[in-house]
Amino acid sequence: MSGSPFKRVGVVGAGAMGRGIVQLYAQAGCDTVLFDTQPAAVTAALDSLRDTFGKLAEKGRMTPEGAAAAMARITPVDALQGFADCDLVIEAIIERLDVKRDLFMLLESIVAPDAVLVSNTSSLSITAIAAACNRPERIAGYHFFNPVPLMKVVEVVRGARTAQDPIDRLVALARMAGHAPVVCQDTPGFIVNHAGRAFGPESLKALHEGVADVPTIDRILREQVDFRGAAFKLGPFELMDLTGLDVSHPVMESIYHQYYEEARYRPSVIGAQRVSAGLFGRKTREGFYRYEAGVQQSPVEPPAPAATPGTPVWIAPGEARAALCALVEALGGRVDDGAVAAPDSIILVAPLGLDATTASIGLDARRVVAIDTLFPFAARACKRRTIMFTPATTPQVRATAHGLFAADGARVSLLNDSAGFIAQRVVAMIVCIAGEIAQQRVASPADIDTAVRLGLGYPMGPLAMGDHLGPRRVVQVLEGMLAVTGDPRYRPGLWLSRRAKLGLSLLQGDDGVAP
Repeated sequence: MSGSPFKRVGVVGAGAMGRGIVQLYAQAGCDTVLFDTQPAAVTAALDSLRDTFGKLAEKGRMTPEGAAAAMARITPVDALQGFADCDLVIEAIIERLDVKRDLFMLLESIVAPDAVLVSNTSSLSITAIAAACNRPERIAGYHFFNPVPLMKVVEVVRGARTAQDPIDRLVALARMAGHAPVVCQDTPGFIVNHAGRAFGPESLKALHEGVADVPTIDRILREQVDFRGAAFKLGPFELMDLTGLDVSHPVMESIYHQYYEEARYRPSVIGAQRVSAGLFGRKTREGFYRYEAGVQQSPVEPPAPAATPGTPVWIAPGEARAALCALVEALGGRVDDGAVAAPDSIILVAPLGLDATTASIGLDARRVVAIDTLFPFAARACKRRTIMFTPATTPQVRATAHGLFAADGARVSLLNDSAGFIAQRVVAMIVCIAGEIAQQRVASPADIDTAVRLGLGYPMGPLAMGDHLGPRRVVQVLEGMLAVTGDPRYRPGLWLSRRAKLGLSLLQGDDGVAP
């Protein structure tokens, strides 16, 4: 194609990823070559691509002539020698380092000296793959996401010895095909899989602690989280069921060990147990949920108790007190303005990072209810509120608080005591880990946000999430969790801490130039 940085693109591997890469570049006007060690896989891929182009033409997304032209650009070959005239070869085969290294050594003996060789690996080191080759400077990572044509981001990975020219050309090729290229260093998980070490793992940790059950955690992260009206499209357990725990848990373990047991990336024993049991998710019809005819079976959320008009509520001092007074009154409660709580009043606290027990020190823990105020909670301004209790909170206080905070029709999630509720702890860890990726110079702050937003489907990039909530509040959540648990998992990183102290955006680099 005119203007393309490469004249002929080869793809090794005719599975879902290889097939998607071929479709992407054939549609973009590139001549492509496809090889697989299994000839039947190539035949199946060609049939699938022909069908895909046909359906795109039927829907008006391509002309019939365009569909035929795209198909004509794809050349199947029955041996690696068919890549001899390719100036770019993309490997999309099994995730085994020894197999990939053998393949790259063979390709080096076939392609021209200036041809670029790239791997679509999601978890293996590009530097380690290139180490077996004579010209490691022309080897890079080119990590797409499935389905390739629809997931509009690709990680362009620079190995320890990768030259600049291949990176520039790969970036240009991705843009030509309509994808957003994000350049990153060769580190475990690159950007997206690295950044994903918070959403699922932290939710698993909360489940392991008995804070709430699976549906409750999923509902909170889908419905309480609110970034300018957007939330997570799937809860963490729904997402793990969709991806397959047999896929996601090994990634958790791999990144944890590759980072030499860094506490932030510690996986959960729950994941290991469920993998051993074969409870992978949708593909096995049972994971964190059961699936009947492909439909997720989720328990119905029980209704809230009826609200008691005039429920007295004493609200502890803090930055959210005025807003909580307005909420209680709007819901039909009565604010207790005494210096100390009256004997019949619910005691309402709004901790950031702390648990209800710690927040209840000096108060009557039997009457303490904690409410999460990190996201919108005003009357008729949210879908869901989250409250939690101390181990001493009485059943009557629990039921009365549940009814009160559901009085405007909002759903209310009830938690056992936890440092950081659910939304606070999960989102704060997402922001923290993204800050670590920036601090390690894996990628630019802007590329981190682009990669995660497009690759994981988050409502906004993780650093932008931190800016939206306020870096100082995120640090407060993490420091509270660290104080309660003593777990170094929750220590705020330097990128986040420094910008919080200086009042800077988390997207600002170290050059003093605002984003």
